[in-house]
Formats: sequence, structure tokens, C-alpha cells
Amino acid sequence: MTRARPGRQRSRGTIDELPSGALRVRVYAGKDPATGRRRDLVETIPPGPRADRLAEEARTRLLNQVDEQRHPRTAATVNQLLDQHLEMSTWERSTRDTYVGYIEKHIRPLIGTVKVAALDARTFDSFHAELRRCRDHCGRKRYTDHRTPHPHECDARCRPHQCKPLGASTIRQIHFILSGALKRAVRWGWVSVNPIIRAEPPPAPKAKPRPPSPEDAAAMLNAAWADPDWGAFVWLAIVSGARRGELCALRWRDVDLTTGVIALSRSIGQRNRDTWEKDTKDHQHRRIALDAETVDVLTEHRQRMEERCATLGEKLAADAYLFSLAPDGSTYLRPNSVSERYSDLADRLDIATSLHKLRHYSATELIAAGVDIRTVAGRLGHGGGGTTTLRVYAAWVSESDQRAAGNLGARMPARPVGQPAARRGDPDHELHPYEAIAEWLRQKIRAGDPIVGAFLPSVKSIAASRSVSVGTAHRAISHLVDLGLVGVVRGRGVRVLAAR
Repeated sequence: MTRARPGRQRSRGTIDELPSGALRVRVYAGKDPATGRRRDLVETIPPGPRADRLAEEARTRLLNQVDEQRHPRTAATVNQLLDQHLEMSTWERSTRDTYVGYIEKHIRPLIGTVKVAALDARTFDSFHAELRRCRDHCGRKRYTDHRTPHPHECDARCRPHQCKPLGASTIRQIHFILSGALKRAVRWGWVSVNPIIRAEPPPAPKAKPRPPSPEDAAAMLNAAWADPDWGAFVWLAIVSGARRGELCALRWRDVDLTTGVIALSRSIGQRNRDTWEKDTKDHQHRRIALDAETVDVLTEHRQRMEERCATLGEKLAADAYLFSLAPDGSTYLRPNSVSERYSDLADRLDIATSLHKLRHYSATELIAAGVDIRTVAGRLGHGGGGTTTLRVYAAWVSESDQRAAGNLGARMPARPVGQPAARRGDPDHELHPYEAIAEWLRQKIRAGDPIVGAFLPSVKSIAASRSVSVGTAHRAISHLVDLGLVGVVRGRGVRVLAAR
């Protein structure tokens, strides 16, 4: 409880004395534009002989801050700034469509009418909090989410609204849209300092690629071969790691079957039913080498297309699309249709995967095979010299590094005769930490905890329970793998294979 000091109330701000003797200065700053709630500027002055004077100075300073926000140098609003920012930006079409969607759905309704010069870090922090609370900006009101905006009879699909947060990645994109617009405002002299630099966007979510297992990828590919053209598309998606739009934009002039190289320089963009040809995502033109089997697959695919053209009395053009529904390859496949066809195939096989995960599969298989990160990044079209690749596929790089360390250890020369290796089972031999953990896990497996076929706890859990580093726990698991007691199942964990 606070008690107001007699005579300290002010028409524009209050000074309250706290039980500790400190003074709390509070000034009303209007309503929060994102939530509509009351906003107060608050500052606490510690007790002391100068507390009264410092409290008055703080109250004056806070009142001036409020006055500056209410009477800014420019009357331009966020909406007006965004209109000019959109007009002058040179985003690629699909990027522009995405950003315009974010602006219309999230930025304009919440802070669009706020004056640019009145923005501050608290406004943006409150704005981010509202985006994390509800992506539909319900205002904490109860209503029904209808299955369609058109007139209809409500059924079980029309349910009471439940708030769902906007994803961290989307909030970051919205943050950077505003940051770019406010940089223009600084250059134009609308504001002296970019206020959003004092606000903190949510951290970038950690990438969690979930590539299909080799068994699932093989099952999908075998089923796709029911249509040889579709099978060739899925095959090339696996071995190249190319994006779906890049595969749809491939033309025969981009393929050199003699040298076994394809050139990726264009992509197909799609927004709803509208499609267009565009530059690649990172504006990179890259060449990918193909293995002999893939060259054979594409050679057979070209022969099929040439035979179809011959049936129609035509010749396959050099700029014909590699994958097309037209017999002469004159049209490209629609990216969304390709994804839907792959998803339908996965549903029939009861495999939880998507077309984009073939890109992850290609990357992880290359890393597991020992291909260096820069080469993998070049095939995938990642910029930054492999930084993106390393961030997304760090887990597989770590696994490959551990396997390399094991291979190196197996090739090390024997230790000097004066330092014989300790024998397992020697009562005088003190086990290394990883040996002790391996023996502890071995005894638990023998006792049936866990049983054969079940999975061990995570490596981090094992390390925490035994108070050792994660690397030591990894080494213990590798030891059990060498003994044939457990096996690593990619994406799932360590499975018990035998109890002995």
C-alpha cells in the first residue's frame, strides 16, 4: 500500500511516499495504442535529504516527455510512413505481398494511427506483447470463429475464439519492416532517432529441420515412380536439394547431360492462384553437379518428352520446361500443386513429411557423408559462406564431428609400452568417466530399464543425472554403440538393441 503525502498531489502527475520512505513519481501518459490500456510513466526516488527536490525534477522531466509525445515535430502517422515506405521499396513481388499482408493485418490496426514522433520503446514492447498474445487481436472479447465469412449454418467447425500467438519468426519480420520504415523517417527528418532500436524483437527461433528417414524417403520415391515424370521430379529434388520453385523453373537449356551439371538461375513464385517467373530466393545463380544415376534418370525423362512431342509432330524446344503438364514442355508446374501432390502421396503412405523436407534430407545426407559445409551451402543456395547452413544443421554437423573423432581415435598409433592400456574388469583400474557412465547404462539395460526396443533418455538428461559434460555422455553412448548394445535412430534418439 502507498500513502500519498499531504500536499504532494499534482493536477499533472503525483508524488507518493512508499513505506520504505522512497518517493514514487507517476505521470499519466495516455492510453497504450496497441492494447488501449492506461499508461503511466513512473520513476522511484530513493529516500534522503534531497528526495523532495529530485522528485520534483523527475516529475517535470516526465511531464516534458509526455508533452513531446503529444505535440511532436511532425504530424505524420505510422500509416502515412508505411504508405511511402511501400512506394519506395524494391522488394521482390512475393516478399512484397507477404509484407503487405503483415502491414494490413497487424501493424495498421494496432499502431497505424499513432504519430511517428510519438513512438517509443515502450510502444513497441507493448506491440510485440500483443502480437504474442493473439494473432487476431481480439481485444480480449468473446466471440465465435466462424468457418467462413459467407452466410452459412453454423456447425462444429464454428467454435468460440481461442487466442493463438503469432510466431516469433513472423514478429521479427514485422519488427524489421517497421525498422526499415523508421530508418527512412530519420533520413527525412521526421524523427531525430529511430525509436525501435530501443525495443527488442523476440529471439530468432532455433531451426529444427526434420528430414525424412532414409526408409521413408525411399518409400516416397518408390511410390512416386508410378508416374515416371513425377518420379524424376522427386528424384531430382532429393539429389539436388533445390527449392520447389527452382525445380519448377528448370528448362532443358539449364541441363548439361554430357557434363552432368544443372544451372539454377530462376524460380517460380506463387501467390494464391497467381504465378510468375522470378529470380532465385537469394538472387544466386548456382551450378550443381549430378551423379551418373541422376544423369540416366534425366536422360530417360528427356526421351519420354521427345517421344510425346514426336507423337504430336513437334520437336522438343531447347527452352522447354524440364517438368511440365504440357506434352511439349511449354508450361511450368505450379509450386503449390507440386507440394499438394507430394503431401497427398505422403498421406497415402502414412508418412508425416512434406516436399520441403527433401531439401533437409539432401543437406543432412551430404553432411553425414563428410561433405564440407561450404559445399553443402553452395548446393542449397545458402548465403553467408555457410553460416546459415551451419545454424540450421548444427545437430548433424555435431554428429558428423563425433563420428570423425571416433574414426580418428581408431587410427591412432599404439601407446608406448611403458603406458599399457588399463584392462576392463581389473579391480585396481579406475574407470574413466565415460566408461563409468557406459557401465551404469549397461547395468540398467540388463535390468530391463529400458527394455530392448525402447529409447534411452536424452544425452543431456544422462549428462545432468551423472553430473558430467554432454561430450562425456556422448562418448559413453558411442562406446555402447561399438559394443552393439544400442543404436542411434536419426531424429528420435538412442534405441536399445540388446541386453547383455
